[in-house]
Amino acid sequence: MDPSMAGWMMLGSVVSWLGLAAIVVFAIVRLGRQPDRRGGAETLLDERLARGEIDVEEYRARRALLVGR
Repeated sequence: MDPSMAGWMMLGSVVSWLGLAAIVVFAIVRLGRQPDRRGGAETLLDERLARGEIDVEEYRARRALLVGR
């Protein structure tokens, strides 16, 4: 075997292992996130209040509608 070919084979092996490791890390990070326990609408409402798009009174009224109180 040509010595340069052995270098390319080693490089290919290293790249393959790094690719596999990257996929495993990505999967762990992606699956390890805790889902938001509340509904999407409540989260959106909280964010709108935090940004100042709605005031506390409107927030409470809309939250009561979402919760069903």
